[in-house]
Amino acid sequence: MSVRAAGSQADTGTADTGADTGTADSGTADTALWDGVVTLHARVEQQLAKAMQRRHGVGLSEFRALCRLSRADDGELRMQELADLIGLNQSSVSRLVARLEAAGLTRRAMCPNDRRGVYTVITEEGRAVHRKAAPTYDETLTEALDEAAADPAFAPLVAAFRG
Repeated sequence: MSVRAAGSQADTGTADTGADTGTADSGTADTALWDGVVTLHARVEQQLAKAMQRRHGVGLSEFRALCRLSRADDGELRMQELADLIGLNQSSVSRLVARLEAAGLTRRAMCPNDRRGVYTVITEEGRAVHRKAAPTYDETLTEALDEAAADPAFAPLVAAFRG
């Protein structure tokens, strides 16, 4: 069951920045630090997206939505709350939820005390996909950070993240 085509930019939410972000000459330590964070984030996101798509047929945003829904009370969140939690705008989360619904992983429900409010509710199939995919996400994240920690350019950032 494929929710999204592998390797699409929308799947990762990031573009391929490569090692050179093009802003190294801006002159501030904060900019250099932020450039490193952005580059590290892009690398890790790409590895996560590839692993999730290849092993489970779900995109990274879809997995994150399932993760947030599985942790929510009663497995449901308002659409805007889900958008805020996974870093997407309302339009993007609506399309994402439509894909999840089409795959049988979520359903929509009306808010009982607000006719305009719409909840996204994780289904049992969605919970099963999340349970099966979560170890892949965790393992891939650890591998990606371990790999980055071996690179002198990223080692201090990874050490700071890991505390």
